Amino acid sequence: MGRIPSPCCGKSMHVIGTRNRKSKEGSGKTKIYNIRRLRCDQCSRIHHELPDFLVPYKRYESECIESVLSNPSMHDVPADESTLFRWHKWFDSFVDYWINCFISIMLRTKQEMIPLSLTSTNLETALQRIGRLVGNASKWLVRIVRPIVNFNLWIHTRSAFLSKSS
Repeated sequence: MGRIPSPCCGKSMHVIGTRNRKSKEGSGKTKIYNIRRLRCDQCSRIHHELPDFLVPYKRYESECIESVLSNPSMHDVPADESTLFRWHKWFDSFVDYWINCFISIMLRTKQEMIPLSLTSTNLETALQRIGRLVGNASKWLVRIVRPIVNFNLWIHTRSAFLSKSS
């Protein structure tokens, strides 16, 4: 097996065990995955190796969340209305943060110039704005999550505490 770089400092990590992670798929069926736990050799932080179809701190697979966000009235995800509401609030509240994460990643990796239109908020929806960065083809949510997690910029979301009055 090759070297696994730490998202914190880029140093090596080693496997310290596994843990089970539950996730719901589009049919509503709950699946359990065995996720590797890794410890950074430099800073001793623990990381979990999630497959692309899992979003940190979310219980549904990314395809389900993406389906609801892309087509709010035409999805077939078996989730209750409060869950759907929280996903929309979560996405809307984090889109500016994610755009700034992508700008930071572009600067760190010395990628092409950052379009000025990314830094301004105009009349576009949150989905349209993030779509200019990662595209709007299927698996766009994976294209948001993976780089932000791998650069250790993903933050815990406490969306369970959101309510309609907030």
